[in-house]
This record gives sequence, C-alpha cells and structure tokens, in this order.
Amino acid sequence: MKKEIIISGFGGQGVLSMGKILAYSGLMENKEVTWMPAYGPEQRGGTANVTVIVSDDRISSPILSKYDVAIVLNQPSLDKFEPKIKAGGILIYDGYGIINPPTRKDINVYRIDAMDKAAEMKNAKVFNMIVLGGLLKVCPVVSTDGLQKALFKSLPERHHGLIPLNMQAVQEGMKIIVDTTV
Repeated sequence: MKKEIIISGFGGQGVLSMGKILAYSGLMENKEVTWMPAYGPEQRGGTANVTVIVSDDRISSPILSKYDVAIVLNQPSLDKFEPKIKAGGILIYDGYGIINPPTRKDINVYRIDAMDKAAEMKNAKVFNMIVLGGLLKVCPVVSTDGLQKALFKSLPERHHGLIPLNMQAVQEGMKIIVDTTV
C-alpha cells in the first residue's frame, strides 16, 4: 500500500498540522512516511499545503506531480490540485470554502461539511480533525488507534487533555463525509 496525499487550504485551517498528524500516524504503525510542507510567508490567511506519502515500502522521492488523494479546503486549492489527481483517485473538499464544485468525472469526489460540524461542536480548532476523520473513512491509510497514538506523540503534553475531543471530531468526520461522485 502506498498513498500520495496533498492537503491544501488557507493558513490557519490546520493544514500543516493535519499532514503532520497523518505522518506521525503512519510512523506509529511502522510505515514509511514523508511530510513536506509548503506555505507562504503569512501565518494566517496565506495558502498552505502539505504533501504526505504513507507507504508499506521505502519511498523514493517526496516530490510529486500527481496525487492519489487531494484534500482541498478553499477554491484556489481546488483550482490548483483537482487536475493533479490521478484517474480513479479521491478528492475531498469542505463545502464551506468552495464556490465552484469539482467537475472531474474520472475521480471519486467527497464533500465534508467540516466547518459546519466544528461550529456545531462549538470548537473551530477541531475542523482539521473532522476532515482527517473523513479521509480515514474513505481511504483508511492509517487506523484510528495509530492516529490516537500520533496525537499523544505530536501534541505537547499540556494539550493531551484535548485528545478525546479530537478523537470525537475524527468520529464525526467519518459520519458526515458524503460521496458526491456523479
């Protein structure tokens, strides 16, 4: 198994954290991983993306031009990365930041209303964990047990009390992701 994933959105949406947690999850399950962030000089509001590769075998290069999975959280990210998804691949998007929905017919398209669910949960900071839950539902590249171990490893100890909330957000994401493939 090898999955090449791009996660993209605005800075402040937890894009880089989502990639880091996914990479740590792979490590917790003894998989080979790469994590390669890219972002503008702005901390919030600028574009950010991260490439994560999770594989059972060695990874030859972290540089990719096509992806198995793209998670896009705003319109500029959709415009940039929709054409770069391999045929038969997966596109996951948050309906909140997308004006013109995906149009490709040769990929599997999923919508997750994570922003709305985060508001319902009264915690905007779990937005990225909701999206991550949606990813794991449609493409179980790592297990939720590996994800939970990764949270303990990647989060500072002072935030370990928030791990149950984060895992609840993952479960909510698994429930609300919807296949919109026509």
